[in-house]
Amino acid sequence: MEALYIPQLLNAVDKTRVVSFQERLPGLDTLTPIKGELTVKHQVNYLEVKAQAEAIMTLTCNRCLQNFNHRLSIDTSELIWLEVTDKLGHTPLEREVALDDLVESLSPQGYFHPSDWLYEQVCLAIPHRQICQADCPGIQAADEPNIDDAPVDHRWATLAALKTQLPDS
Repeated sequence: MEALYIPQLLNAVDKTRVVSFQERLPGLDTLTPIKGELTVKHQVNYLEVKAQAEAIMTLTCNRCLQNFNHRLSIDTSELIWLEVTDKLGHTPLEREVALDDLVESLSPQGYFHPSDWLYEQVCLAIPHRQICQADCPGIQAADEPNIDDAPVDHRWATLAALKTQLPDS
């Protein structure tokens, strides 16, 4: 998806741009392309971004380590504030950040990158606990073989013969 120049949104019908997409995002392995619709609306001092999308991913079960397919369904929205920063874009290396400052912001004269935003939303939709089934038993422990029955590597045969000659102590 191409980047959207934020000032051009002001000239769009209802200050809104709707983008339908069906594509693969770099760095995100999905079985099917991510398809859906993204709406970006300019609200004077912020952008209102909404997306509905879906895709299928192959995940690995955290219990049994088997691969399984999982349908990701995204229906999300976010407000991105439009703030003017200093011309050089300098920010101090260390600064105290208030809880209210933990919001996404862009320059009102800059670009909005829908692909980057969509990538972040898809990553947030991937489940933390990746379980293939609710009743997944996990990895099945194999019966421990009897050490005496285990085949002896022929390179250790001489050592095994010496071991039988030693008195039990």
